[in-house]
Amino acid sequence: MEISLNSIPQTINGEVKLPASKSISNRVLILNALSDSDMPVENLSDCDDTNHMLEVLNSDDCHFNIGHAGTAMRFLTAFLSRIVGRWEITGSERMQQRPVGVLVDALNRLGAHIEYAGQNGYPPLRIYGSYLKGGAIEIPASVSSQYISAILMIAPYMANGLQLTLTGKIVSRTYIDMTIALQREFGAEISVKGHCIHVKPGNYRPVHYRVESDWSGASYFYELLAMTESGQIILPGLLPESLQGDSHQTEVWKQLGVHTRFTSQGVVIERKNSDPTGLKYDFTEMPDLVQSFAVACCIRNIPFEFSGVETLRIKETDRISALITELKKLGYILITGDGSQLIWNGERRQAQTHPRIMTYNDHRMAMAFAPAALKHPGLTIVDQEVVSKSFPTYWEQLSALGLEFT
Repeated sequence: MEISLNSIPQTINGEVKLPASKSISNRVLILNALSDSDMPVENLSDCDDTNHMLEVLNSDDCHFNIGHAGTAMRFLTAFLSRIVGRWEITGSERMQQRPVGVLVDALNRLGAHIEYAGQNGYPPLRIYGSYLKGGAIEIPASVSSQYISAILMIAPYMANGLQLTLTGKIVSRTYIDMTIALQREFGAEISVKGHCIHVKPGNYRPVHYRVESDWSGASYFYELLAMTESGQIILPGLLPESLQGDSHQTEVWKQLGVHTRFTSQGVVIERKNSDPTGLKYDFTEMPDLVQSFAVACCIRNIPFEFSGVETLRIKETDRISALITELKKLGYILITGDGSQLIWNGERRQAQTHPRIMTYNDHRMAMAFAPAALKHPGLTIVDQEVVSKSFPTYWEQLSALGLEFT
């Protein structure tokens, strides 16, 4: 299905109900299951990724299809490797193109027995869950932090614990820090020294946990205000001392004129005057926000140079290629630099009259391009349902702010 904007408000004011953090929800579900807790997790994310996790964790089956849910694929591969039984896990066509070789090789070296049911290095996987011996291992940290988080979460249940050394450039370190912080809340004994992480063998304890709101989801409303002349949006449930690395976005949006004020209930963001001549930023720790900032800067006519974007190649789609293709429809010519960069130097061409933005089964493509309809009224988002992966009520929240999509 397709969706397009049929009314444009003069100013943006209102309150948005953000989803719970998907990143925290999915980690807490694994830790909760490993602790054998019977306490429900409060304010759990109601998104596709988390729902797939719940389905598997609550299932009596041994064959699982997790669709497009990359987090679920990585975390469940590790989780099932230490649950006695024979398991098979697969996903969508795109999921079967996303590499898991680094994770599978590491788990097998730690005592797991995982086979490829199709192409080597990719799902589907056949997992024979059993005893994990653990021990010392090195793993490249430049591909995906989720591989590392997946291994860390099961590490206390390895007979010899885990001595993990991260090699190469560490991407999304804040997500690894989030995992370790949550593990400690559930009782794990972990020490970190530089690139070395040591997890002692032991057990998690049950914890009563409430998930905070999603800072990644907040980025689309910062983006929306960045494209307007004035406005104010209330975002309840966001914490200033958050486990989420995407909370650091506040200082970057400030450069684009969107200021953040913390209250006892959450966050108030407000549009103020700004006229930046460009934006240069390293997104190594916040790669999921590249689409929001790229679209906002183009619409505001702010040239940019983003580095640390190489991991976007293996997300739900190749997000670098997708951004270049779809922003070209709006008249903006982007380049990739050395492959780890995304650059717009201000080059323009005539925009399409009625651009149809493809989402490539990527929720963040849909959500990042929707605010661009403010400046391109003929814009249409193809496959709007894809937002259910992380933010099922996204279109309803835009409607509450006066943006009516039909």
